[in-house]
Amino acid sequence: MIAGLGLAALWLAAALAALQLYAGAMAQRDGGGAAAALVRPAAVVQGLACAFAFVMLLWLFAVTDLSVKLVATNSHSAKPLIYKLTGAWGNHEGSMLLWVAVMALSGSLIALVERRLPERTMLATLAAQAFVGLGFYAFLIFSSNPFERLPQPPAEGLGLNPLLQDIGLALHPPTLYFGYVGLSVAFSFAVGALLTRQVTPEFARVMRPWVLGAWVFLTLGITAGSYWAYYELGWGGWWFWDPVENASLMPWLAATALLHSASVLAARDALRAWTIMLGVVAFSMSMLGTFLVRSGILTSVHAFAVDPQRGAFILVLLALYIGGALALFALRAGSVSEGQRFAATSREGALVFNNVMLSAILAIVLLGTLYPLLTEAFDVRVSVGPPYFNPVGAIFAVPMLLVMAVGPLLRWRRDSIARIQRPVVLIGVILLAAAAAALAIGGVDLLPLLGLALSAALALASLMPLRRRRLHRVPLSVWGMVVAHFGLAVAVFGMASETAFSDERLAAVAPGETVRVGPWSVTLAEVLPNAGPNWTAIEGHLVASYRDGDPVALDPQSRSFWAPVQETTESALATRWNGQLYAVVGTAGDVGAVTEGDVRRWQLRLWWKPFVTFIWYGGILVALGSALALVGRVAADVKRRTVRARAAERRAEVIE
Repeated sequence: MIAGLGLAALWLAAALAALQLYAGAMAQRDGGGAAAALVRPAAVVQGLACAFAFVMLLWLFAVTDLSVKLVATNSHSAKPLIYKLTGAWGNHEGSMLLWVAVMALSGSLIALVERRLPERTMLATLAAQAFVGLGFYAFLIFSSNPFERLPQPPAEGLGLNPLLQDIGLALHPPTLYFGYVGLSVAFSFAVGALLTRQVTPEFARVMRPWVLGAWVFLTLGITAGSYWAYYELGWGGWWFWDPVENASLMPWLAATALLHSASVLAARDALRAWTIMLGVVAFSMSMLGTFLVRSGILTSVHAFAVDPQRGAFILVLLALYIGGALALFALRAGSVSEGQRFAATSREGALVFNNVMLSAILAIVLLGTLYPLLTEAFDVRVSVGPPYFNPVGAIFAVPMLLVMAVGPLLRWRRDSIARIQRPVVLIGVILLAAAAAALAIGGVDLLPLLGLALSAALALASLMPLRRRRLHRVPLSVWGMVVAHFGLAVAVFGMASETAFSDERLAAVAPGETVRVGPWSVTLAEVLPNAGPNWTAIEGHLVASYRDGDPVALDPQSRSFWAPVQETTESALATRWNGQLYAVVGTAGDVGAVTEGDVRRWQLRLWWKPFVTFIWYGGILVALGSALALVGRVAADVKRRTVRARAAERRAEVIE
């Protein structure tokens, strides 16, 4: 019954999306009337119906209803409840339903609260949102039904991929989906503005909170996913340039450019075409990521290996949405005026330069992600990894970070370097001093050296917009920019430090033996069996001492799951302010003998990673800064509308 209710709610939501699209299109043709009055209510009820469908799916997973195919293939009665619930979106069908539910609720929110744009533009936006949603409803109902029933329920479910049975799964995918959906809203606003020829600063102010919100969630999702892969996969890295990692990075790069472009349009009525184009590109990247993950052409811990026919369905949607939007942009580009002009030496000029750099980095990542897939189609296997992405990306990332340090110091419209000569010189001195300090340590390669120097310069530069200002009067949006830029400096410092100064040891160790790595000495005390709700494990008990100080206990595991059958590695971490000790225990083997007899040794892999935690601290700061900016912008918009409403009331009183 629960599955039937969920499927019925999904059909109802799809029908309401069709009604919303039809009514919105009719409203564009006749300018209003009965059709226009249906658009907003249809959007609201559609969101509620789709959310209800997802709640029903959560219920099915919570009670482990094995009569539903999705539950039977992705859950198990012995799993902890938290992993039963997260299993609802740890698969293809459930994650798509979550995606569509969030998108439908976003449309409901727009329909309920947004009144700033001309009504015709708003109706076009809601129609575009319904058009996007309708394709995904068709995909769910006809190709990926999450409520499909089994004629004969099995005695037990197959279980969730053990790598996904981690609390990180509770945060990583949903936050990414919120980000992707925020970009779908920005896409709908861009299409609505193009259809009605209303690419105005007010349009940018309405779209900007959605882009900011999407950027916050994408940043949190990527940060959480990086840390999850770092501690869960046991290989000691925080980014592998995996194609699906890239699929989440590409929308973030496009959203970063879109955010800055929309801010310029909102504040200075410039970059109109840039804003529209980036709105389309950002959503294109999220759709491309959806195709890569769900088409079956990738083999990845992140990917859902599904029927390629589903990938073809998504490819059709990608061509329909993005191809249609690009065609609309080509037809209406002539009607999108240039907006206000500005000098190259201005804050707008710096933002345009960095948008170009971000677009170049996006193109590099896109090429590196798709090239192996294209060559594989011709039976040629190539691997594209850090030797390509790191140096080629740095060609554009380094000048981008340099301009980012100086850009916020420039004035709008027109400025000169001579006016900010002193702070620029100070930034340069800090950059050179940091580079000299890194060289003095020795053994630092070029890219980590540049990262260390740039992080120091950017950290100082990020605080300079606060100079000579009363801090309690600084707007939240400025605080947001400062915190976000400082967070990026912190993250770059963590990346460069981990790359430059990491120390690794791989050894076969018997109980009682000690291994040194970096400033740590690690002793293997014993290896014992352990068991959890749906796994057994070999657990190593380590005693680690930092610079011969007080010892800490570490318990890495090699786990064996039985639902489904799979072996995983559970790392153990010891964190200090200046880095982390990372320990992994492997399989045992008899590797020789001593006078007392055979000695069993265990593979022990240890890393000392200086300042690696700064990568994720920086990501959290970037998201926090964006959230502060979002709150500040929303508060400023509310204040602006209140002032306008009061002014209108006073004018009305005067007329009376």
